[in-house]
Amino acid sequence: MSRDILLLEDDIELAETLKELLESQNYHVDMVHNGDDAIDASYEKKYQLYVFDINVPDMNGLELLESLREADDTTPAIFISALVDMNSISKAFEIGADDYIKKPFFPQELLIRVNAKFLQVNSDIIYNTLRYVASKKELYIDEKLVSLGEVQECLCDIFLTNIGNVLDKSILMDCLVNPSDTALRVALNKFKQITSLPIKNIRGVGYVLEKS
Repeated sequence: MSRDILLLEDDIELAETLKELLESQNYHVDMVHNGDDAIDASYEKKYQLYVFDINVPDMNGLELLESLREADDTTPAIFISALVDMNSISKAFEIGADDYIKKPFFPQELLIRVNAKFLQVNSDIIYNTLRYVASKKELYIDEKLVSLGEVQECLCDIFLTNIGNVLDKSILMDCLVNPSDTALRVALNKFKQITSLPIKNIRGVGYVLEKS
């Protein structure tokens, strides 16, 4: 399956950082810095994912996605934006966005969301005796469906869609109702008891589920 992403971001340094990170994971990224160039790129090539900033020159990201949806373009879209007001976020989802990441964010967070989006349309994830259906967020052990609570389901989705990637603990904290170092350790211990997944703590860096 092709892994082409159109990235619209007018902050050149951030755009290049995101492009480099995504391409390190074997995605192909076309980078543009204004709405008009994004429109042209979307007509010239079929992408599997759009990553759009909102406040960009020419046509803004919201107007861009709205025009694409009106042209029957159903390509999944993730917004990355410093706009955190509910009107902007609501508008984004109303016109057909699939996700919304508020700036500032860890570049790795975007990678996690992108991995999850691509895995939703790919085959199931197999890890030893586990099978994870990303599109339904269902975990099977020895082909038996495992019941997970919201926190465990969130951790499961992040780790199994990012096998081999070191995850900053702040990203995992987003799974918790009342985030703290202690709560995260408890949640991870419970998750490892349920799944027997060999999640490793890399001191001062984060956590990783190594490739089997």
